[in-house]
Amino acid sequence: MGGYRLIGHPLGHSMSPQIHERLFALEGRTDSYSLFPFPPDKLETQVPILRGLEGFNITIPYKQAILPFLDSLDDSAALYGAVNTVRVQDGRMTGYNTDCDGFLRTMQAHGFSLKTSVCVAGAGGVGRMFAIEAVRQGAELTIAVRDLSKGQALAREISERFGCSVQVSTLDALDRPFGLIINATPVGMSPQTGISPLPGPVTARAGAVFDCIYNPRETRLLCDARKAGVPFAGGMEMLVWQAAVAHEIWHGSQFLPAQIDLLVDEMNALLDRKAGEADA
Repeated sequence: MGGYRLIGHPLGHSMSPQIHERLFALEGRTDSYSLFPFPPDKLETQVPILRGLEGFNITIPYKQAILPFLDSLDDSAALYGAVNTVRVQDGRMTGYNTDCDGFLRTMQAHGFSLKTSVCVAGAGGVGRMFAIEAVRQGAELTIAVRDLSKGQALAREISERFGCSVQVSTLDALDRPFGLIINATPVGMSPQTGISPLPGPVTARAGAVFDCIYNPRETRLLCDARKAGVPFAGGMEMLVWQAAVAHEIWHGSQFLPAQIDLLVDEMNALLDRKAGEADA
């Protein structure tokens, strides 16, 4: 069967096929990449199909659910307990996590340091990865959540694993400046674009702001940052970089930062066109 796919549910607005098709073209390859949505209770029945692919990516709700079906885990996946990329060789599936690579390469591209006071908004799967990596990079970490119990559970896990103190706050109770704010919540995602997960004054006092949401290109959180003159970055770069790292795993490819920058611009332009068509 061969080819590459993205599994998840739902997948209606995914930009992964366009991104991976451009990456294949940069490699000089003609591989196919398609969406493969199915209900969560059907995952086990799809495993034989997945074993026949060359590789696949994973999004919500399967990043952890896939773990029992994999033959091995890369250190990246073991560290975060989540998988978003799988390499298939002779039917054996190895899981990787390239979300972290996409995040770190985006931070590097913008000169955002994690060796500062960092506020991670959200304690879900991607928030957990941001929080762990922030601590690994030397951050003074605050986890901001709606549900304190979920934030406290993550804080305890990180404290026990890495021997550090982690602060926990509700989102609306934040009242101090941070060197870096990271949004890992869906608040502000299209079509609910007029809201921010954080109070405006907190955003305005930040040293830098990163929002993992890529649609819209500029969320309300990033708009607040821009108006306050705070450096910021959106989620498209992370999305493209994590896809590029998947190709590094699958094929040993290497991409220049300038190539990724052009692809990010192309995908943002595609988003803008889709938004214009929707408004027409």
